[in-house]
Amino acid sequence: MQIWVDADACPVVIKEILYRAAERMKVDLILVANSALHTPPSRHIRSMQVPQGFDVADKEIARRADPGDLVVTADIPLAAELVERGVHALNPRGELYTRDNVRERLRVRDMLDELRGSGIHTGGPSALGQADRQAFAIALDLFLTRHCPAPQQGGQ
Repeated sequence: MQIWVDADACPVVIKEILYRAAERMKVDLILVANSALHTPPSRHIRSMQVPQGFDVADKEIARRADPGDLVVTADIPLAAELVERGVHALNPRGELYTRDNVRERLRVRDMLDELRGSGIHTGGPSALGQADRQAFAIALDLFLTRHCPAPQQGGQ
């Protein structure tokens, strides 16, 4: 199992939580972005730069993520595609996407797109707050506890 991150829009504080979790659980973490990223030195953490362009990072994640992997993304169409393939998806606010809730999120997203297209201002998501960071950390920890074997201690 690997963790993939749609890193262009992922908040720094969420990346920091992911770095600590990757080290603690000894799971590979791959951040995919259109620009170069600086990551902490670790054998478990790496970044992958993809060319500029609409949805290039999303397409690369979709191509590489395997069933059982976890993808951290706020991109609902990407999450929907992944969930249908058996890839787990978690948003930066701590919501684990399921087949049921991702369909509902897609409907709401499409409705808001239509409203914006007709000139109605719908606003955007609220700023990521402390409660969101905690919800993400808890959801990530629960996921990793359920899906990752306990890390091996050195010398055994």
